[in-house]
Amino acid sequence: MNIGILSRNPDLYSTSRLLEACEQRGHKGEIIDHLKCTIVMEQNKPSVLYHGRSLEHFDAIIPRIGASVTFYGSAVVRQFEMMKVFTAVESQALIRSRDKLRSLQILSRAGLGLPKTVFTNYSRDTDDILNAVGGAPVIIKLLEGTQGLGVVLADNKKSAASVIEAFHGLKARVIVQEFIKEAGGADIRAFVVDGEVVGAMKRQAKEGEFRSNLHRGGTSNVIKLSRKEKSAAVTAAKKMGLGVAGVDMLQSSRGPLILEVNSSPGLEGIEKATGIDIAGKIIEFLERNGGKKGKVQKDKINA
Repeated sequence: MNIGILSRNPDLYSTSRLLEACEQRGHKGEIIDHLKCTIVMEQNKPSVLYHGRSLEHFDAIIPRIGASVTFYGSAVVRQFEMMKVFTAVESQALIRSRDKLRSLQILSRAGLGLPKTVFTNYSRDTDDILNAVGGAPVIIKLLEGTQGLGVVLADNKKSAASVIEAFHGLKARVIVQEFIKEAGGADIRAFVVDGEVVGAMKRQAKEGEFRSNLHRGGTSNVIKLSRKEKSAAVTAAKKMGLGVAGVDMLQSSRGPLILEVNSSPGLEGIEKATGIDIAGKIIEFLERNGGKKGKVQKDKINA
């Protein structure tokens, strides 16, 4: 198979591991900077140009699209879909996953456990907002934040009101979530590929920090998921329409609570914590689907 890896940085761990996994399984992998792709639209003949050549030879692609370039990156993925190229992450699912509010609405509708969450355009009703999530302390998140950036823990009612009003004053959209004390500053990342959890790790925030992201100094170790946690992760990925997903969950007294479903989850933390060849699992997913050009992708979601 000819596999295209859409990534802006060939030196990233995830990108290099995917390329290595392609070659180990006898496939030809190529790293493509999606921001340098040119989309050509013509009647019955869509194409993608890259450094002057047409990318017509790919059987499958693996999008590694950063949050800051979702608009153009998803357009490139959509163009490949029009060319009947199988993609590990569909364009619509990619767009859907980047909208935190829409994602939470989809997961809520699916009956999955979530921290109580409030979204409002009217910052003066801070009492109602805080009461709706059970009072302070609360977590306040920018809708556009990633890797723990734009996430604030407000310990009391006064500080929560100040943060909410400050964000709204800057025209920044935020959600307010209940603080799950029993999680103890830890969360779970379950890596789902083609409807199956292929690896899971528990991430623990460093002392004095509530965000467990590895980019923020958190540590990780392998964890065996409960049946409920596995089911929640698989269902969350399916409802978001993602063939490859990193599902972040909290362990709470009322069961697993979904925080986020990531459409471009990093491989370094999960592979080092579990010792599992996650990149290889993704290539196996392409092998099962990408050799059939024109195959209609499964589980289309129009939410």
